[in-house]
Amino acid sequence: MTPATMAPAEEVKKRSLVSTDYRTISYVTGPLIFVENVQGIAYNEMVAIRMPDDTVRSGQVLEVSGQTAVIQVFEGTQGIDVDATEVRFLEEVAKVDVSSELLGRVLNGTGRPIDGGSPILPEARLDITGAPINPYTREKPADYIETGISAIDALTTLVRGQKLPIFSGSGLPANELAAQIIRQARVKSGEEFAIVFGAMGITHREAAYFMNQFETTGALERVVFFLNLADDPTVERLLTPKVALTVAEYLAFEKDMQVLVVLSDMTNYCEALREVSTAREEVPGRRGYPGYMYTDLSMIYERAGRIKGRKGSVTQLPILTMPDDDITHPIPDLTGYITEGQVVLSRQLHRRAVFPPIDVLPCLSRLMNLGIGEGKTREDHREVANQLYAGYAQGRDLRKLVAIVGEEALSDNDRAYLRFADEFEKRIVGQGDEDRTIEETLSIGWELMAGLPMSELKRVRKFIDTYHPNAGEASEDL
Repeated sequence: MTPATMAPAEEVKKRSLVSTDYRTISYVTGPLIFVENVQGIAYNEMVAIRMPDDTVRSGQVLEVSGQTAVIQVFEGTQGIDVDATEVRFLEEVAKVDVSSELLGRVLNGTGRPIDGGSPILPEARLDITGAPINPYTREKPADYIETGISAIDALTTLVRGQKLPIFSGSGLPANELAAQIIRQARVKSGEEFAIVFGAMGITHREAAYFMNQFETTGALERVVFFLNLADDPTVERLLTPKVALTVAEYLAFEKDMQVLVVLSDMTNYCEALREVSTAREEVPGRRGYPGYMYTDLSMIYERAGRIKGRKGSVTQLPILTMPDDDITHPIPDLTGYITEGQVVLSRQLHRRAVFPPIDVLPCLSRLMNLGIGEGKTREDHREVANQLYAGYAQGRDLRKLVAIVGEEALSDNDRAYLRFADEFEKRIVGQGDEDRTIEETLSIGWELMAGLPMSELKRVRKFIDTYHPNAGEASEDL
């Protein structure tokens, strides 16, 4: 029986008896090496690469074609000697050690501790590709995670089990917003809550900012921090979100925790994907990105969710930078197809020193209604959100009209909407570093609506007597 026809079990047994070190590297390009004359090699198999100086690097089989294996090297290919470097195939896929002790730890993109603390005592060792959730056992997203950010909690509510991306632009304070959410995020049910933060391709300065924020506020105690720096190997960046989600799934479905996964920046991940694709000389797709980028992103995003019979949940908040603020760019475009809404940051608001500069109008949470039902928060949440959105949209439209005809040509109602839009951006959106409960946000919303004519508050009419600051006057006007 030849290696090509040998049964899988027989092949594993043969390779276990005789371990082979290959010195048949034929080509090195970017993060990839090509090894010739290999037999019985599997896709995604892990590889140990022994350098001429006896140091060992890790790699993974990316492609097998005949007797040629393409291997991506996690630590980079610099210093590899095609004649003296040995390659050993390890007969296992990429795995990561998981444990509840990971909370409060800082690890690199492959899951190894880099905070100088004690070694992790693993409770299990899991495949980083995860196990797809059976659609039959997938539970509908429900309840919500309170971020303390008014523009998100009130108008784009983050529901447990949802994947809700943040679309940013170059120079916009996405990192500051991510740090604020990680500090403030909570669940009101009293269940155990954890955050898994996967930072991909960030600078040393950004890493120092996050560490300072987490340590000074004490947030690090409930965070598992995966850190991949801009000068770390490109291939490690491709592993970071998968490793982070594997840990999140373990905490959620084995430890019954509510887990929020923040991934930043997915644009750096996609750039690494394009770099590896170029090194493999694949036919490029849109703007040079590989044609399978949609599939690759969906394998990450679809790992969010809830499972029937399990108390825990995995909720994703991926952050990406839109090149040239182009929301039609392949990265935000494909992300929008897969996820359930988006939070969009505005450069115009940022220039006016509004923080967080969330542009409410293009924001959307398709699962919002599943998280704010009766018993979850104040019953007027949905109606207040609709009324605030409608009033702000009308105020924004009137600003364009004012630029043409001037404010003097407007009616009293129109001027009220203009003031409402200004106050909305100042008080609801521009909350700064303040941490608000959803009740505080909705109360501010009612205060803003008090500046509009009572006859305009059609969406919240049944709640006016209960929540409107001028309830008595409102009843008379209506």
